Amino acid sequence: MFQATKENFFKVFGSEYSLTIMDGRNTAPNFSIEAELRGLICGVDEAGRGPLAGPVVAAAVILDKERMPGGIQDSKTLSRSKREYLCVRIKSQAVVGIGLASVAEIDKVNILKATFRAMERAVAKLKLAPAVALVDGNQSPALGCATRTVVGGDRRSLSIAAASIVAKVTRDQLMLNLARGYPGYGWERNVGYPTPEHLRALTSLGVTPHHRRSFVPVARVLGQINKY
Repeated sequence: MFQATKENFFKVFGSEYSLTIMDGRNTAPNFSIEAELRGLICGVDEAGRGPLAGPVVAAAVILDKERMPGGIQDSKTLSRSKREYLCVRIKSQAVVGIGLASVAEIDKVNILKATFRAMERAVAKLKLAPAVALVDGNQSPALGCATRTVVGGDRRSLSIAAASIVAKVTRDQLMLNLARGYPGYGWERNVGYPTPEHLRALTSLGVTPHHRRSFVPVARVLGQINKY
């Protein structure tokens, strides 16, 4: 496998290029990718590409390896209470930027482009400018710095894993707040994902202003009933 390093990539091609690092092993996140690079490194990840309702949220995190909270893992492997605890610690011990793209933007430009907008906003909100952004996945928007996409990055990079936690906790809280105004959809449990409970509520209660009308299950219901 090609070993992506500062020497054999960025020095050859320049910082305006991006590189994808493939996920070959299911390992715990660590600082090995960050250690290959110089300057401030931020991890970037999103939460909420798949739900039928609510915004998509992205987070960018610059960790200080001397003050890094322990226990950072891919957010999907952590309990809600552990994620929330780590989110507080990350925000207090790292540089964090959070961005989101609204349901209206998702419906207008599609979920991928809306996700890229959220990532751009998250990086723009960092109080320090990163030299390189490590982005989970195999695609990345232009972020004003060099980028490296990392497939399975939330399982490989501590910076990306930290961003995954912040993005997930932030979005879950947004959906909990929305659930109070729109009871019956189970958003406090499913955070907008198409669970059987949510799909039944779509049919019986209708489509809310917070549903993504460009998503097929929502579009199908729009012609049947719309309570809100």
